Amino acid sequence: MTSRSPHQEQPVRAAGAILQNATAAIIMVHGRGGSAEDILSLANHFERPDFAYLAPQAANYTWYPQRFIAPIEVNEPYLSSALEIVDDLVKHIQQAGVARDRALLLGFSQGACLALEYAARNARRYGGVIAFSGGLIGEQLDRRRYTAELQNTPVFLGCSDVDPHIPLERVKETTAMMCELGADVTERIYPGMGHTINEDEVDFVRELMQKLS
Repeated sequence: MTSRSPHQEQPVRAAGAILQNATAAIIMVHGRGGSAEDILSLANHFERPDFAYLAPQAANYTWYPQRFIAPIEVNEPYLSSALEIVDDLVKHIQQAGVARDRALLLGFSQGACLALEYAARNARRYGGVIAFSGGLIGEQLDRRRYTAELQNTPVFLGCSDVDPHIPLERVKETTAMMCELGADVTERIYPGMGHTINEDEVDFVRELMQKLS
């Protein structure tokens, strides 16, 4: 891909209520090798048809080429393009009448990293940020990238202690950084779990959604 915005022409899949009638909205960001349809299938487990679910598709099924703990520059321009996609959807939701504090950012793996990084770089009060197996992006976390406050936004970080893709140390660093940014962080580390999503994590999201009802 040679475009400076490699993800911009990709589709966005939707499920649940139309935005104008929705109780709240969830932006759902898939992982490396996954698809919008994959992550959107989680909506069936949440059992909330009154929510609007929006899932963008990455070009070539990958949001950025290198590991999320690589230097930022080696993942450009893909990373900036991916963050722009999330920003476009946040703005789209607001234009449809859903307030930012009723919008949730949810992702798995690469998508979890993007959800966290977007929220930290664009800190406001969100309905929630849900990171299934992810952490903030970069070789080192740089507080200077994050200049605003998350205003007690609920943030969930769930991950295995032996995840082959997500170092436990980065999860811990992310928890500390999100707390520093003023988020209400719940961190749950699952011993011996694979790189996946478990029922406890889904239950947490259901409870958070109930609070937005």
